[in-house]
Amino acid sequence: MDAQGRGRADDVDPADQWVLNPRTGEYELRLSPSAPESSVPGPRASGPRASGRRTTAPGREVPPQRRRRAEPEAPVPGRRGRRPEKKKSRGKRALLWTGGSMAFVVLVAGVGGYVYLKHLEGNVSTTDVGTAGSSSFKKDEAFNILIIGTDKRTGEGNEGYGDKGSAGHADTNILLHVAEDRSNATALSIPRDLIVDIPDCETTQEDGTKKVIPGTSGVRFNQSLGDFGRDAGCTMRTVAETTGIKPDHFMMADFNAVKTLTTAVDGVDVCVEKAVDDPKSHLKLPAGESTVEGEQALAFVRTRHAFGNEGDLDRIKVQQQFLGSLMRKMSSSDTLTSPTKLVKLAEAATKALTVDKAIGKVGTLKDIALELKKVPTKNITFTTVPVIDNPAEKVKATVVVNEAKGPQVFDMIKNDISFTEVEQKKKKEKAAVAARLKGEKSEPGEVRVRVMNGGAPAGSAQQELAYLQTQAGVSKSENAGNAPAEVAKTTLEYAPDQADQARALAEILGLSGAAMKPGESVTNAQGLPTMTLTLGKDFKGAGVKLDGSVKKPDLDTESTADQKLCAS
Repeated sequence: MDAQGRGRADDVDPADQWVLNPRTGEYELRLSPSAPESSVPGPRASGPRASGRRTTAPGREVPPQRRRRAEPEAPVPGRRGRRPEKKKSRGKRALLWTGGSMAFVVLVAGVGGYVYLKHLEGNVSTTDVGTAGSSSFKKDEAFNILIIGTDKRTGEGNEGYGDKGSAGHADTNILLHVAEDRSNATALSIPRDLIVDIPDCETTQEDGTKKVIPGTSGVRFNQSLGDFGRDAGCTMRTVAETTGIKPDHFMMADFNAVKTLTTAVDGVDVCVEKAVDDPKSHLKLPAGESTVEGEQALAFVRTRHAFGNEGDLDRIKVQQQFLGSLMRKMSSSDTLTSPTKLVKLAEAATKALTVDKAIGKVGTLKDIALELKKVPTKNITFTTVPVIDNPAEKVKATVVVNEAKGPQVFDMIKNDISFTEVEQKKKKEKAAVAARLKGEKSEPGEVRVRVMNGGAPAGSAQQELAYLQTQAGVSKSENAGNAPAEVAKTTLEYAPDQADQARALAEILGLSGAAMKPGESVTNAQGLPTMTLTLGKDFKGAGVKLDGSVKKPDLDTESTADQKLCAS
């Protein structure tokens, strides 16, 4: 848009328009050096007064009068004056995540004025994924974002990377789960060669009409995008079908994004155990540490022949290391306090992104950034869907989910359980709540409890009852069927005189003080007072404690974002 005759804002490099105001010590966004000095709209004065000096007689000048300090004026639409006084911090906050041929960007809080923010918003492409995702982003909940890197070729210099006619398949895929309390996050890589069932998916066409793309069984995961007009919503539905975890949102970028984004941050530090000279990806690196950007960064995350057994699973490990390094770079003070770097990053990132409509606003992307900033890098776990070679193939080219390990990994993510050794910050219980666990405990054989299913999988009440009676020694227990309504959390209701029984059962089941609900008892068939254990949606299986103290599976791959690793 034109602003006071200054021309289009996108005709200049916004990074060059940040100017340090010596009077305030703050950076201000000047969209054009030819902008008028006055903040009041209207024509400039002309004649003798236009110079700012008063003339009293020919050839005689007197200094201009001092102006009284005026009350702050509202900024003219299209211009950015001094930033509000309440925003004192010079360090704009930004966080960029990228892995392989994808980019996950989250933007700066207040990187520029309204005009510039709308300009950034115009850079971001959106896709209507309908019911495949959530309708909005909520700050106070756990969330899952599917990060997709496509093999679609855009931009100069990308013609040599494989099939330049590709419709854009799901080449690199990371399901990012961020815990409700922001104490941890899990980045789960999904191999592109994983054999899956792709469900029917509804897509929105360019003319606004809806079209259902038929599903198919026993195909590679990467075919969930691009084939037959499938969009990112189809990939989101495939993730839900495969893992049981529903993505709330998606972010997608292509090959060119890796080049532009790494250049915007002045490169990413990587490490290799041995010197690399791969003629297929054109990657050449000496042994040890190097900094890569642009073409070299893209070659690093795409090479399959420089590391391990030259397969896609080894490439995933390298991409995870690359992502961890980039996260550390983004959180460094050198990046966070540089307006020029942040503006260049915002420009490159927004142009690289396609997201679902629910998060297509720059303000929403900023909110995601601020929530991600709360997660310590040491508690961000990178891992991969546990897989085995496809038993149906003689020549091993694809993989399938390892049914011995995969379901537990998926359940941990669904139940918001960290893969790192962190304290589950579920808000410190109040002293009165914590006190429910303190005191004498009855012997298991003295505990009377009825078990009800309030949202757990069918049969859970009977399974838990069998565990209590045969393994935990709670012989005075019974199955009371289904609860009147479903509940999210497992609870134990008891009368005050049953507190010693409640504490004993809480210890057996791993119940928190918050799960213990002092109230009233019920009467069993023998006319004796009985506690009520209601299994909620958080129930993880008979004998599995509800305090999150489950044994983590032996993962095939695992690292955290704070680790500096060398590819081999």
